[in-house]
Amino acid sequence: MASTPQASSAHDDSAPDFDCLVFIGRFQPPHLGHLAVIHEALKHARQVIVLVGSAWQARSLRNPWRFDERQAMLRSCFDEEDNQRLDIEPLLDALYNDDVWVRDVQRKVRDIASPQHGRLPRIALIGASRGQSSYYLSLFPQWESVSVPLVEGISASQIRERLFHSHSSAGDYLSTGAAHDLPPSVHTAIGEFTDAEPFQRLIEEQQLLNQYRSAWAEAPYPPIFVTVNAVVVQSGHVLLVKRTAAPGKGLLALPGGFINPHERLLDACLRELRERLRLKVPEPVLKGSLRGQRLFDEPHRSWRGRTLAEAFYFALRPEQQLPQLKPAKGGDHARWVALADLEPESLFEDHFFIIQNFLGLPADFGGA
Repeated sequence: MASTPQASSAHDDSAPDFDCLVFIGRFQPPHLGHLAVIHEALKHARQVIVLVGSAWQARSLRNPWRFDERQAMLRSCFDEEDNQRLDIEPLLDALYNDDVWVRDVQRKVRDIASPQHGRLPRIALIGASRGQSSYYLSLFPQWESVSVPLVEGISASQIRERLFHSHSSAGDYLSTGAAHDLPPSVHTAIGEFTDAEPFQRLIEEQQLLNQYRSAWAEAPYPPIFVTVNAVVVQSGHVLLVKRTAAPGKGLLALPGGFINPHERLLDACLRELRERLRLKVPEPVLKGSLRGQRLFDEPHRSWRGRTLAEAFYFALRPEQQLPQLKPAKGGDHARWVALADLEPESLFEDHFFIIQNFLGLPADFGGA
């Protein structure tokens, strides 16, 4: 049941309602709605933990800013006294494993929230009304829930849409009216971001996405695409390709692609490995090495729109030499990457989480 704390000043002498309030979001970018929640949290708790999701992920139209940039934006909105009571920490998504994500949240809060006078701290989740689903809250039954009135008319996704449709400069962005939804310091930071090279790469992706959407504009229903990916592992290495064009230019990705109309999913996956990568492993060996498959269907997983990916996990027998790769003309640049060297921010879309799902990679990464 939601708890509604009594109003009090952030700096009065009365005991706060909570020892710690936890606010979880992506803050892409931080806007006035987010600030309203944090200001309310500071009124009612000794300590406020802000967990910034989608940390350590590659820049994309949905996640334009890295954790350290979002942390700096948030810090810039508060004075020194409030900042001393704010802990702003990165949180890696775990798109296909709620338990991994919940464990990460629990550990971060446990490590930050200190006992008070020999007793366990009183902790609650705080968020805007309608911003916290009952499912989300059900993941943390040990904590109370605090709702803050929603600031109507502010949407981070709409702010991003306006930003990337302004196309070129801070001046264009200023004319979109988005400044009304942002704290002044955040607006300044975004203006500086529009002059940087990463913004231009994202503009290129937005233009490509616009062309993609235009091609399907006359379809009677929103299209749903089906793709395949191969997770090929041998001797502590996974087979990846380096993307040479937008979207995700320069990022590593799992081998794969769209299925042909009259093709079975596994056959499509094997075709991609054979034709585009020329993986020097006989097809019967690959089929005999198949250890699992799963559909990955997170709604926002792909820039194209609703795109389902069926991934196949091949565990090849350990050998001293990794199988040779000889990309076909026009194919992707393939390589074997040590599992220890995998970093979420270097992988395209949700491919790190696909690998993580099959191999059980840890969710902990170095702090930012």
